[in-house]
Formats: sequence, C-alpha cells, structure tokens
Amino acid sequence: MTKDALERHQVWIYLTALLLGLLFGRLAPDAAPVLELLVWPSLGLLLYTTFTQVPLLHLSEALRDRRFIAAVVAANFLLVPLLVLALLPLAPDQPALRLGMLLVLLVPCTDWFITFTHLGQGDVRRAIAVTPLNLLLQFLLLPLYLWLFLEETTLDLFAPQRLLWVGLLFLAAPLLLAFLTQRWLKRKQEHKRLLSRLDALPLPLLAAVVFLVAGANEAGLAASGPLLLAYLLFLAGAAMIGLLVARLFRLPAAQGRTLIFSLGTRNSFVILPFALALPAPWNLAAMAIVLQSLVELFGMAAFLWLVPNKLLPVKAGS
Repeated sequence: MTKDALERHQVWIYLTALLLGLLFGRLAPDAAPVLELLVWPSLGLLLYTTFTQVPLLHLSEALRDRRFIAAVVAANFLLVPLLVLALLPLAPDQPALRLGMLLVLLVPCTDWFITFTHLGQGDVRRAIAVTPLNLLLQFLLLPLYLWLFLEETTLDLFAPQRLLWVGLLFLAAPLLLAFLTQRWLKRKQEHKRLLSRLDALPLPLLAAVVFLVAGANEAGLAASGPLLLAYLLFLAGAAMIGLLVARLFRLPAAQGRTLIFSLGTRNSFVILPFALALPAPWNLAAMAIVLQSLVELFGMAAFLWLVPNKLLPVKAGS
C-alpha cells in the first residue's frame, strides 16, 4: 500500500490501533508497565521522523507572505486560545482532564496538518512554509497560556526540572537530530529518496504510540469521555474562526482552506510527552490528549468534504 493510500485510510488505522490497544490492556493489565516503558522510545522516534518533515532549514521562507502569516498567527495564537477559554467550563471538574484539554487544544499541528491540507485542496506550499513558525511560537507561548488559564496549584506540576528533561529528550533532541539530518541530506545526491523513506515512518509510528498509550491506560480512557462535547465544539469553532479570518484577510480560497485545517488540527503527540511525565494522579491528562487526537481524525474526515465543498468551494484558479 502506498503512502498516499495509507494517509487516506489513516483514520481507520489509528482507530484500529486504539481498539487493539484497549483490548490488549483489558486482557493483559499486568503488561501496562512494559507498555509505558515502550511509549518513550516510540514517541522519541515518532517526533524525530515528524520533525524531519518540517522545513527547519527554511524558517525565513515562512515570513514572506505576510498577509497569510498574519492570518495564521492571529487565528492560532489569539482567537483559538479565546475559543479554548470559552470551552473550558464544559470540561469536567477534574484537574487532570482540564489540564490535558488545555495542553492539546492550545498548540497547532505540525505534521498531519500538511496531509489534510493536501487532501482538502489547500495550499500545501504555504502549509509547509508556516509549519516551523507554528512550532516555534507554540513552544514560546504555551507557558503563557497555562499561566493565564490554570490555577497556581496546577502550575506547580510543571517544575523546572521536569520540563527540562522532557524538553531536552523529547523536543530539543529530536529537533536537533532532525535539523542535522536535513543538513546532511541536503549535501547528498539522493537526499530526496532518503527523506521520502523517513516521510513514510510517522504514520505507522503514530499508530504504534496510540496502541501503547491506549494499552497502558485502558482504564483511564473512559474517564476522559466527558471531554467529547468540548472537542466537537472546538472543531466547529475552529472552522468558523478560519472562515471568518480568511474573509477578513481576503485570503484566496486555497489559503483559506489551509488556515482552517491549521486551526482544526492540534499537536497532540508533540505535547504528549509533557502529559506522560506528570505524576501518577495526573495520568488522565495523557488520555485526554489521545481522545482529542481521535476526535480530530474523525473531524478531519468531515472537514475534507465540508471545507472544499461548502465553506470555501473549489473554483477554477483557486
């Protein structure tokens, strides 16, 4: 099966991985510690292969189309946080679930956002260009959002030493390795073929991470169910914000579609290491993130029809 075919069926691949993980966790509960141990190297490899697809060598290119960049930044880092704040009262009165909801909804996606932009007839070139900027800004702004939205007792969880080792091992190290890989491949004659091999890895690795996290936390997934309504409303709100901002900034239809897919997709498995590193009573935060990613995948299946057919219809030259 080709990479394109895998991407078209990725919703069902991840759903299958989730169900198999839950089944395995139910049948073999004693295996949970082993699964938790396997999550970390799998997640590190996933983030490395994901970051190799982000054009880290071309961050300056993301700043050339100022109108599109302004629309993406304003929508993702100003309007979406306001939407998340409005949805926060819908979250159950469980600090771990509220924390997980904030962690995942406040960070725009940097991987399958490009895939859905392509499938939804958006502007893939601009999607690729804006991705490193989205990655940089979310790392800088997420601490500010958490400080604004969380209680002081919850913020104590993000001790400097915990953030440091998670950040170094699962963000800085994969980013650095991805940057060095891109620099190395740039000098190689067959760099495109090698990079395409890495490009095929995130999907199966993500399915493996979904399986491992679901299997290790089988008992906790049902508890995150009350967030389902908030996640569905987030998708609807993201689509409306994207449509409004596209019109305000007078973006061409293809760029508007790209903006909507950027707002609807979140960086669930980049932020997951922070949730997994929290103390045991807070492990529901990780399941809240996994649940959001699954809701998002089904939401993107709907977006692929809704965005190019109803919200911003495809026309000649768009």
